Amino acid sequence: MELKRVVVTGLGALTPIGNSLDSFWENLINGVSGANIITRFDAEKFKSKFACEIKNYDPKDFFDRKEVRKLDLYAQFALIAVEEAMQDSMLDLKAIDLDKAGVIWGSGIGGLGTFLHEIEGFVEGNYTPRYSPFFIPKMIANIASGHISMKYSFRGPNFTTVSACASSTNALIDATNYIRLGKANVFITGGSEASINEAGIGGFNSMQAISKRNDEYKSASRPFDETRDGFVMGEGAGALIFEELEHAKRRGAKIYAEVAGGGMSADAYHLTAPHPDGIGAINVMNAALEDADLKPEDIDYINVHGTSTPLGDVAEIKAIQKVFGEYAYKLNISSSKSMTGHLLGAAGAIEAIASIMATIKNICPPTINCKKLDSQLDQKLNYTLNKAEKREVRAAISNTFGFGGHNASVIFKKFKD
Repeated sequence: MELKRVVVTGLGALTPIGNSLDSFWENLINGVSGANIITRFDAEKFKSKFACEIKNYDPKDFFDRKEVRKLDLYAQFALIAVEEAMQDSMLDLKAIDLDKAGVIWGSGIGGLGTFLHEIEGFVEGNYTPRYSPFFIPKMIANIASGHISMKYSFRGPNFTTVSACASSTNALIDATNYIRLGKANVFITGGSEASINEAGIGGFNSMQAISKRNDEYKSASRPFDETRDGFVMGEGAGALIFEELEHAKRRGAKIYAEVAGGGMSADAYHLTAPHPDGIGAINVMNAALEDADLKPEDIDYINVHGTSTPLGDVAEIKAIQKVFGEYAYKLNISSSKSMTGHLLGAAGAIEAIASIMATIKNICPPTINCKKLDSQLDQKLNYTLNKAEKREVRAAISNTFGFGGHNASVIFKKFKD
């Protein structure tokens, strides 16, 4: 069968460097760090006392008191970003087939804050079981997609992808394939995460995954730098409206870009570390290029996973050089996480938006905080260090890799009718 084409018709962002699409993009290309001292809890006793939090956030600005009781922070973030994307798309809910409109959302952890709060209450209450009736429906990782579908009456396919830091990229790929196969006309897709709490910071501290540069927190997320010591935790949400091309054209929709294709793979190697030769990353980028029917030379920009971990950054660059060969030296490569921190399951959605905007604006966002490249990395590659670069971006790849060896890459290209 002939696969249908998929386009992006709406975007929404709630991030540590901007609470809207426009503010996120402006701060991204201007190299603004989202890191600061943690305000959500007293982190004084923790090894890492900083993170990339959403700024100036008050749930009462978006939800009434009853709604807040029912919504974990990760679901709040999801609904806010989706509302911006829906407004941006100008979808008329009375004019589309809601049975063929779905939601595929991504979250690596889900309601960790709710789980922590409820267990704390159990212990503080002398182990008396007085749990909230909303405990389970607030906590479960799929509930954000449920809330989204109920708000907009989308009755098509509805589920959540959970693959650690690759979760929302997997969601984008699944949404693409459902539309390609004619199973739906429209999808709300993306991801959200809210794990900046005692359990999240403590857990990642204990596994030596996050930076402990408390005296240099603004520049602690430093992908490719010789002195990097781990990622910086982020939070937020990214939402995208995917539409079948003819459906979008019939309603006169604004089209941001075309979803060219995506790939998925597994390292099958280690619980948390990437394969040192980047085998899974090589496979996933090759799979994405094949799915998109593109050659390496068709890509201009790669938004790398680039977490600022000693092992991950090196493995990913090795993989890029293997896939792109000599053409790798003509690419712009950068890591948004140097500014946003690592949004875990929401990272793929936010970085997909960054990649789409790069194709529209012909600007590659920078990698900030890198003062001296790791000697293990090829010094001649263009890591877009510290300053955005203008260039034509015909197509961009967004890479995401997660604990457990989950890899997902998605490609966006300029829309041509």
